[in-house]
Amino acid sequence: MPQLRDLLDRPPLTAWDVVDILIVSLLIYEALKLIRGTRAMQMATGFVLVLLLFYISQAFPLQTVSWLIRNVLAYAVFAAIVLFQADIRRALSHLGRAPFFRYFARAERAAETIEEVLTAAGMLAKARVGAIIVIERMIGLRNYVESGIPLDAAVSYDLLTTIFQPSAPMHDGAVIIQEDRIAAASCFLPLTVNPKLDRDLGTRHRAAIGLTEECDALAIVISEERGEISLSVRGRIERRLSTVDRRVRLQEQIFQKGRAREAQPAEADV
Repeated sequence: MPQLRDLLDRPPLTAWDVVDILIVSLLIYEALKLIRGTRAMQMATGFVLVLLLFYISQAFPLQTVSWLIRNVLAYAVFAAIVLFQADIRRALSHLGRAPFFRYFARAERAAETIEEVLTAAGMLAKARVGAIIVIERMIGLRNYVESGIPLDAAVSYDLLTTIFQPSAPMHDGAVIIQEDRIAAASCFLPLTVNPKLDRDLGTRHRAAIGLTEECDALAIVISEERGEISLSVRGRIERRLSTVDRRVRLQEQIFQKGRAREAQPAEADV
């Protein structure tokens, strides 16, 4: 048979052929996982049966069946897009959560987190409302998160400013941000025992310094007495920074954390 002879006369298999087969196999496997248990699975089964019938009509003199299938398939693609638009959106969303794309999404979320925190800090400082906002980096802060009230909420300046209002039940303590989400509020932090600190530093500043002495977290402190915004990193307090300097310092520390996470696994929680 000519078909069998053409199959046997194929050139030898190369490494690129293996890669090509693996990619196609992976795509088919992911597609089957996405449509499993949905009505799209029934549609896919019917489509396979139609294709099988088409090849049978080509092998045997079934001209009418072949003509009918060729004409129907021309419109079947458009019908499938309309009928399964929800499943197609879900498939594209699933593809967007792949590790390769998550790297870019994480950088975008980190930039949004920085802007929300800076906006909230500026509003709180203007209103002379004290606050501590802690951003987790490589070392986990699970013990401190468990000492507060769990939230697991999106980072927004509205929520941050509401939490620290003096009349709010969660204003006392720190807010901890993990993976660009507010993990908990009203968290207790350890106070530093460093005797060389300025005497005008209050409890919030000492708590921020105490935490950053023990781990690599970043703490933003708003003083209710002076309306001043300070940053605490590695046990040191940085005061009287301009808005631009604060943004640059946050970007340096947070994006440095992102690169470190890509390079090595995260350390154990404190």
